[in-house]
Amino acid sequence: MAFSIFSNKNRIINLVLNDHSIRFVELKQVDPPIAQKWNERFLPPGIITEGKITDIDSLTNILEECIDEWKIGRRQVRFIIPDPLVIIRKVSVPSDIQDDEIKGYLYLELGSTIHLPFEEPVFDFYMLEKNGKNRDLLLFAAPEQYVMEYANLFSTLKLTPVVADISPLALYRLYHQLNQPAKNEVLFSAQFDLTSVNMSIFEGTVPLVMRQFPLSFDIDKWEMKRDDTGTVHFKYIGDTEDLVYQFEDILKEINKLSDYYRYSLSKEKRAVSKFLINGDHPLLQAILDEMKERLEVPVEMISLELGAKDKGGSTPAKLFLSLGLALKEVQ
Repeated sequence: MAFSIFSNKNRIINLVLNDHSIRFVELKQVDPPIAQKWNERFLPPGIITEGKITDIDSLTNILEECIDEWKIGRRQVRFIIPDPLVIIRKVSVPSDIQDDEIKGYLYLELGSTIHLPFEEPVFDFYMLEKNGKNRDLLLFAAPEQYVMEYANLFSTLKLTPVVADISPLALYRLYHQLNQPAKNEVLFSAQFDLTSVNMSIFEGTVPLVMRQFPLSFDIDKWEMKRDDTGTVHFKYIGDTEDLVYQFEDILKEINKLSDYYRYSLSKEKRAVSKFLINGDHPLLQAILDEMKERLEVPVEMISLELGAKDKGGSTPAKLFLSLGLALKEVQ
C-alpha cells in the first residue's frame, strides 16, 4: 500500500485547478489505484481564465475554505500546470553536448534559436533519438510567472508545493497503470472538460504533441446540482444544436491533429491506433458513443473497475486526472 509508513498529515495531496473547478485526491494505494479521499469545488467564471489566475482574492478565499473543509492543511502538494499554459515542442541539440549540460544549453538558446510564445519559461525535457550530428528532445515549457502564481498561492495558504505535472502525462500514467498498452501503440488522448478539450498523441509513453481547444461555456445554459457525496452534476438546458456544432468543431480538430501526426511528425507515416477519452464533460458518454460511430480505430475510456469505495461509490471519472497525478513518483 502506498505511503503506508506515513501518518495522514504527511500524505501528499494532489490538486487540479482549471477554469471551472478545484479537485483534490489523496491516494490510498497504487495497485490498483484507489483514492483515500477526494473532493471538488465548482469555480464561477472569471476566477481562472485560460489557466491564468484572474481573481486572486476570490481564488484565495475559496481555496482557503476548501483546505479547511477537506482537512488538508499544512500538507505537501502535487499540482497540474493548467493545459493552456503548457507547450510541448520537439527541438534539436548538438550530439556532443553532455547530458548534464543540456539544461544549461537550453537556457542559453531560449529566445535565440529556440523560440517560445512567452519569456522566462519553466521547462523540462525528454531525450529522444540521436539524429546524426544532433539529438532530438521534447521540450515541455510553461511561463514561469503563471506557474509561480499557483505555487505562491499554495505557499501563502500553508501548503508546500513539491511537484508540478502536466495533464497528458498524468492521465497516461493512470492508463498505463490500469492497462497493458499494445506494442507500437499510437495513442490519441482527448480530455473533454466543461470549458476545453486537451488533445495529445503518444508514441509509447512519450507525448509528441499537445493541442488545447477552448469550449464556449455559458453558465446560464447549465443546471448545476450537488449530490450527497459532494459531487457536482451539470445538466444542459440550452439549445442542443449548440452542443452539436461544438462537437463537430472538436471532431475537425481531432482529425486535423491526427493527420498532422501521421504526415508531419511520424517518420514512418504511422496512424493513430487508439483513442482514449476522459474528462469531466457532462456528456462524456454521448461523446464516446459518437466517436465510436465516426472513427475507424478503437475508442475507449479509462476504466477503474476497482475504484475507491469512498463515499459509497467509486471514484468519478472526473477525478481520474487527479488520480494519475497522485501516481507520480510512487510507481
